[in-house]
Amino acid sequence: MPDLKSKWLPAVIGGLMLTAAFPKMGFSLLAWIALVPLLISLRGLDGGRAFRVGWIFGMAHYLTLLYWVVFTMRTYGYLPWWQCVSLLVLLAAYLSVYPGLFALAVVRLVNRPGHLVILAPVFWVALEYLRSFILTGFPWGIVGYSQFNRLHIIQISDMFGVYGVTFLIVLFNAAIYVLLLLLAQKKWEGQPVGRTLAVKAVVIAIGTILLSLAYGSYRIKAVDVARAKAPTVRVAIIQGNIDQARKWDPAFQIGTTKKYVDLTLKAGSRQPDLVVWPETATPFYFSASPKLTRVVTDAVRQAGTYLLAGSPSVDVEKGRQIYYNSAYLVTPEGDAGARYDKVHLVPFGEYVPLKGILSFAGKMVAQVGDFSAGEKGRTLAWKEDKAPIGVQICFEIIFPGLSRSLAKNGAGLLVNLTNDAWFGRSSAAYQHFSMAVFRAVENRRSLVRCANTGISGFIDPVGRVVAQTSLFEEAVVDRNVPEMRALSFYTRFGDLLAMVCLLGLAGLTIRQRFLTGAFPSGGMLAALPEKLKDWIDRMVGKRR
Repeated sequence: MPDLKSKWLPAVIGGLMLTAAFPKMGFSLLAWIALVPLLISLRGLDGGRAFRVGWIFGMAHYLTLLYWVVFTMRTYGYLPWWQCVSLLVLLAAYLSVYPGLFALAVVRLVNRPGHLVILAPVFWVALEYLRSFILTGFPWGIVGYSQFNRLHIIQISDMFGVYGVTFLIVLFNAAIYVLLLLLAQKKWEGQPVGRTLAVKAVVIAIGTILLSLAYGSYRIKAVDVARAKAPTVRVAIIQGNIDQARKWDPAFQIGTTKKYVDLTLKAGSRQPDLVVWPETATPFYFSASPKLTRVVTDAVRQAGTYLLAGSPSVDVEKGRQIYYNSAYLVTPEGDAGARYDKVHLVPFGEYVPLKGILSFAGKMVAQVGDFSAGEKGRTLAWKEDKAPIGVQICFEIIFPGLSRSLAKNGAGLLVNLTNDAWFGRSSAAYQHFSMAVFRAVENRRSLVRCANTGISGFIDPVGRVVAQTSLFEEAVVDRNVPEMRALSFYTRFGDLLAMVCLLGLAGLTIRQRFLTGAFPSGGMLAALPEKLKDWIDRMVGKRR
């Protein structure tokens, strides 16, 4: 049995390479080889050791990808350094379970080198998808996001979502690894790699990438034609650059409100159809604070435009106050009728999960009581000749299903309101912005992003960043935005690829249990994985 410590270094190197593929560093090509060191480390290991090596890979990746968690909790959660670091380690340790399970699946379920090429991306995508909803979900850092600025490769997202790009990346990594096994004359599970098999593996990987690039070129042209014919709306975004430390100080309420009002009147001179303020731009409860609300509505009437403004809100039901993180759509007449309430709340930031058990746990944001969740897929109707607006607040943009539900419910424009001041100048703001690109491509919608301190911007339906602000600057940016209404394949059917991968992983796991005698063998459940294996053999070819 090989020494486990000798396997750690390649795993750590691979984890660091994967982090470097994401913004801010942005060496996106590294993602296409970052998993090769991990696969090299797995050769010859049993299940338990493989899991530990995969977990080490994950720790190297997530500790460096999410380092900014320490800054956020220290600066705004007022926690001591040791607690901030401890919480980062706990978060990374949890997320590292998924690459650990990937490594376990590879050594337990892949007994032929040819199968590795197809099954490695199936396993990785299945586990990424699982991570998107387990424990409320945290799909930050999905491998496909590293390619956000490679337009031709990400166009397949309108069929398969971001998971389709992940599949391609892991497929290529696996093919490179099989080729390296051939060149080094190494075996996988006791089986040597034949030249024919290695060539087929590389041809399948490169061929799939080339097909994706060809599809991307075709779709960019087709969507650009549709975009040119689509009606447009003029949207102005207001980046107020309000100091987070002063944002909720009552002494600065009037000054903060006046700043947004002045910038809105400045934008009004450009005659926008819609002005957008960021998440919780108003440092008060809209409608519940009549004087400050009137300051805003008077400015909207003066500007003669619609305003979409992030604000906390409170409703009273049966004598009980219920709080929401909301976005109000104010009409040019100053009426604040339509409202979107945030659906996917941040645990410990906007509510305390399992309060009966975790009654000791407070929230990082102490200015308001626990928020309640709104209605998924709720769109905001505005002009009669315009499609409704689909709003997402803060990190809701990292959940593909939420954007999809808005587009499916008729939204012709996606708007993301956020406050990334929590992240300072770390890479988190850049990572957060990059994920918004995929929501535009997946649903073929223009996406407007308005952030308190940046990054704000406009993303077109093929994923181009049309305009982008810098961090920590005051800005007013406006653009004509195409309003698209056609539903993409992804909008209609969702994460079919990811679900198939998850079913594939589950089926092969059940089959393995049959073979080891944990369950009675035979029957339909055993036959399905056998058919999957036969199909893989035909695709890649058996060793000769």
